[in-house]
Amino acid sequence: MKLLSLKQIVLLITSLCWLTQASAEPQLLDKVIAIVNEGVVLQSEMDDMVANIKQGAAAAGQELPSDNALKIQVLDRLIMTSLQLQIAEKMGLQIADSQLQQTLENIAKDDGLTLTEFRAKLESSGKSYEQFRNQVREELITGDVRRINVRRRINVSPQEIDSLVRQMNQEGAKDVEYHVGHIMIGVSNEADSKEMTAAEEKANKVLKLLDDGADFKRTAIASSAGPKALEGGDWGWMNINEMPTLFSEIVSEAAKGEIIGPIRTSRGFHLVKIFDMRGVEVVEVEEINSRHILIKPSIILSDEKAEEMLDKFAKELRADDSKFAELASKYSDDPGSAANGGELGWSDPNVYVPAFQRALSELQPGQISDAFRTQHGWHIVQLVDRRVSDATEERAKEKAYQLIFNRKFIEQQGIWLGEIRAEAYIEILDEDIQG
Repeated sequence: MKLLSLKQIVLLITSLCWLTQASAEPQLLDKVIAIVNEGVVLQSEMDDMVANIKQGAAAAGQELPSDNALKIQVLDRLIMTSLQLQIAEKMGLQIADSQLQQTLENIAKDDGLTLTEFRAKLESSGKSYEQFRNQVREELITGDVRRINVRRRINVSPQEIDSLVRQMNQEGAKDVEYHVGHIMIGVSNEADSKEMTAAEEKANKVLKLLDDGADFKRTAIASSAGPKALEGGDWGWMNINEMPTLFSEIVSEAAKGEIIGPIRTSRGFHLVKIFDMRGVEVVEVEEINSRHILIKPSIILSDEKAEEMLDKFAKELRADDSKFAELASKYSDDPGSAANGGELGWSDPNVYVPAFQRALSELQPGQISDAFRTQHGWHIVQLVDRRVSDATEERAKEKAYQLIFNRKFIEQQGIWLGEIRAEAYIEILDEDIQG
């Protein structure tokens, strides 16, 4: 069988996008607007995302920039999504239908709805449930791709942890969280002095617009090349120790509402706004003691069989949980806990993936869950007990580790995304989208 070149594939897709009828002129159903390595971005994908953003902005009362500026940002997001999905395909990453279903049910549950009610609400607002379902699947896949590829770049040393624990102990009640906005005027990796000067001039023009009262989020959507551009440059609330180094070095001396910059880095010029700040209250933390059994589906064991197997175990253990350790040791695919009879020990529930947290939150001490799916496989979990913990040294170190990891992950994720884009073949075919 003869393989087609990428150009031939694009021409074929474009040809198939035309519908010719005997009594009518040819009608364009869809078209390719960008080539991204072995993939393409379609006009329909852009139109759908633009429509969703406009609908969300209207509901939130948020002004948007011009259609052309919005389309540029949307196309950039679609290109990056395509690159990550292609990497996932090469890695063999997939999201099981059962995992996707559980994620959708959790989204609906967060809205206080059943999945059927959520679907009806979505479709009544003019949105496609299937389109939303595919979007969630893509977000799960790209999230896994980033975690796998970025995590391996990160190392947190004991010395870094000890240093941050000492720093947090010294700060005490001064611990503050910041709600940060960010606009980046980007430059290429090989930027010369002319390109850097042009970028700096653009950054100063954007700063003047903001100083003259322009809406920050609208301006970010129109101008920013940062990772949160389509979110209006909004990074949400962050502790100073987990935010990117660029932010942490400047926010502590800033006032609420202040815009800082332009700040030059190798990636371009940055403007940072402090939307708000708040003190972090010292609260007691609830910890849980639990044990679980994990079954990973395989070619031999289907998702349905794994779920059925664990439901059977749950029924038996609710009658007599004395066999929990025996079943975990014999059947669990989590080698660390299986060796201890499924015991996970005392921990902050936030260390677990959302579906696991949710299952534990619905249990009383001694109760055993129904089978549920996470990205790791199928589980049943028993809540052994709950307690309120003191701020122990161990907990301080865990918090320090997570803050350092979060900061490094954000920084390395940006670098990794920049690298895969720089290495990719990208051709924009739609001349109407002008940067």
